[in-house]
Amino acid sequence: MRATVDRAGLEPQGRLPKVQIRRVRKGDLSKVRDVMEQTFGDFLERQLGTRPRQAFGGAQYVHHRWLMEPWGCFVAEEDNSKIVGVALAVTWGTVGVLGPVAVLTNYHNQTIGQQLIRAAQEFFYENKATLHGCVTYPTSPKHLYLYHKFGYRPKNLGAIMSRAIDRGPARAATAPKPAKTPPTMRRFSTLEEAKKKATLARIHRITNAICRGMDLSKEIEIVDGLALGDTLLLERGRDLIGFAICHTPGVSEAPTGALYIKFLAIDPPQRKVENLEQFVAAIEGLGQELRVQRVILPVYSRYWVAYDTLLQCGYQVDFTMIRMQRGKQEDYENPADLVLDDWR
Repeated sequence: MRATVDRAGLEPQGRLPKVQIRRVRKGDLSKVRDVMEQTFGDFLERQLGTRPRQAFGGAQYVHHRWLMEPWGCFVAEEDNSKIVGVALAVTWGTVGVLGPVAVLTNYHNQTIGQQLIRAAQEFFYENKATLHGCVTYPTSPKHLYLYHKFGYRPKNLGAIMSRAIDRGPARAATAPKPAKTPPTMRRFSTLEEAKKKATLARIHRITNAICRGMDLSKEIEIVDGLALGDTLLLERGRDLIGFAICHTPGVSEAPTGALYIKFLAIDPPQRKVENLEQFVAAIEGLGQELRVQRVILPVYSRYWVAYDTLLQCGYQVDFTMIRMQRGKQEDYENPADLVLDDWR
């Protein structure tokens, strides 16, 4: 897949430069990370008037995503020598999540972003993803129009919310009714290998009930395999009430000094606000144990009950992104589902 870059001037050899779209290789990873940091740093500087020291606050997106889904990671390379753009994509079963997508500022308006997205779309088709989604900046007409070209429709806002961790005793959640046994929390990493496989199947039943075909197994396995954090299991007796994929600071998607939840879901038959409150309180307890400064919880505003619950728990919105979707199941969300998910 090659296209002439439409910009003035010729190379010293008298030819127009060429841009090739190809999959990421291991030797590209540091360059890919630099392209993302530079591109998003430029954008945030234009938006905020000042350049952030780190575009993602210390969060890392490249290395583990490439290991998790190497066939879904693409670069735009100029003349087989300079990486000028990148797109990362992953499939969660039948759900394809696109992004981040980044093209160096000096290479904008040359269809490079479109070529990267087209490559990611072909990856989704190859893997039979029926729902495709991404998030972008709601105040950027350029970003909205880019994804619109590929059939993505703006949906609801996603809020990245956080709360400072108290150094005193953990915040108490709503107490369960006297007749009920209080839930307990286990870590996926502590399970034997055979039990891990069985637990993945139980988690898949939860995600499949929320969105048919959704499967977070590869996200859980990469977090476990690379020790990026852990997957927390909220249980009552033998019942799995819910799970949360948790990233801790270092080389994960957690910013410096924060405990970050990538995906949390309560089993739909168990979707009571008190279960989410107790899970959030347990996560905050883990944050205290890890001595982080804050907990970051993402929530899609379509999941209104979950969003309202986080507000009641003292979480504040740090910033918002808009979710865009295309495909057969784009209206699958049930506002009563207790789901916290981040499609960045």
